[in-house]
Amino acid sequence: MKTTPEVEAEIVRLHYAEHWPVGTIATQLAVHADVVRRVLGLGEPRAPSQMRPRIIDPYRSFIDDTLGRYPKLLATRLYDMVRERGYRGAVRTLREYVALVRPRPKREAYLVTETLPGEQAQVDWAYVGKVAVPGGERGLWVFVMVLAHSRAMWGELVIDLTVHSLCRSLVRGAAALGGAPRQWLFDNPKIVVLERVGTAVRFHPTLLALCAAMRVEPKLCAVRHRYGARGST
Repeated sequence: MKTTPEVEAEIVRLHYAEHWPVGTIATQLAVHADVVRRVLGLGEPRAPSQMRPRIIDPYRSFIDDTLGRYPKLLATRLYDMVRERGYRGAVRTLREYVALVRPRPKREAYLVTETLPGEQAQVDWAYVGKVAVPGGERGLWVFVMVLAHSRAMWGELVIDLTVHSLCRSLVRGAAALGGAPRQWLFDNPKIVVLERVGTAVRFHPTLLALCAAMRVEPKLCAVRHRYGARGST
């Protein structure tokens, strides 16, 4: 961006006479901050002879390589290691450098979505123990249905995880919550999904028959993800 001599003179005056910072000058004169720095001679790289070596510089490659293999290693442990290799600087200097170069854990991005009222109910089970029955014991599970919008919850104890038990619980849950939503969201249980290849899903026909009768769309969570409903597992 080209500037006029008048603008450049005003930049110099405001900075050195009025002590305005670069950002303020750029905003008030409607010029880019890089233009202000260029006019003032700020931010230009120094010649190599002007750059003073730091005491940590000879050990940077060793520190970077060690942190690459052991990213959680404490700075104090690294300090002991570089001291044995000739480092005579302060531990504070080492800590400051480690804070800059320590590898950060990769975080998975999640899209937070909000469903409309009556749009979706999240369905899951949780194992709660065993119950005595004639002739022995049976596993005991709690079936949970949570409305995604209001977080209203309904649950019941069940002693089997068949598709027929699922359908009974879905019908009772819909009745208890005042109606069926547009979608039931499941977490890939075998009684729901007979086969899954990528995004292609084959639902159990008994469940599909119930969904058709109640006008509900069955949906599955993404693979290896949980929907995190309150009260679900």
